[in-house]
Amino acid sequence: MNITFYGHACFGIEINGINLLVDPFITGNSLASHIDVEMIKADYILLTHAHQDHVLDVELIAEKTDATIVSNYEIVMYYNAKNLKGHPVNHGGTFKTDKFSAKYVNAIHTSSFADGTYGGQPGGFVITSEDKSLYIAGDTAVTMDMKLIPMTTKLTASIFPIGDNFTMGVEDAILACDLVECNKVIGCHFNTFPPIEINTEDAKKQFSIKDKELTLLAIGESITI
Repeated sequence: MNITFYGHACFGIEINGINLLVDPFITGNSLASHIDVEMIKADYILLTHAHQDHVLDVELIAEKTDATIVSNYEIVMYYNAKNLKGHPVNHGGTFKTDKFSAKYVNAIHTSSFADGTYGGQPGGFVITSEDKSLYIAGDTAVTMDMKLIPMTTKLTASIFPIGDNFTMGVEDAILACDLVECNKVIGCHFNTFPPIEINTEDAKKQFSIKDKELTLLAIGESITI
């Protein structure tokens, strides 16, 4: 899996020539002003929940790429009504293709569109392809439900929000590592807005003290797992 960070909680994931895009919020993020949205590839757009800082560029990118939106029932129906393609899942369900699978798992958060439309219950995704598995927690507090993931899946890496205030912060993300039995973390949902600004060097140090690895990608930077 080749993972590219597009800022905030948005990632592109390339798996055997298939392009997944998670929670596209780019044009509204001044820190990502150097990212050309027109150049982003997407065969599937995975949405953890409906908040604007996770779905702002869905319509723009889906119309350009003809991508299939994968999310909970309410979110997919919202975009179906706008004549966009989608496949609904719900918690515990798995979207499967011949190249990857994406299981929708629990998250503790809220979910509504900017226009006030209910966005269903929030979630995260466990993406698996061959011998690699990536857990995208979405916006969430640390939750004991995370302990269910390693019962069926050995994770290669996890993407955790670490900005606190709206999601778990660094200390709780470290606890989450133990719950999912994965010490390799890619951080997101930090420094985009004042309430979620953190000291990134201190965050890395806190992870290191606990024998865990925190990777903080620059916007536009990629990593392969």
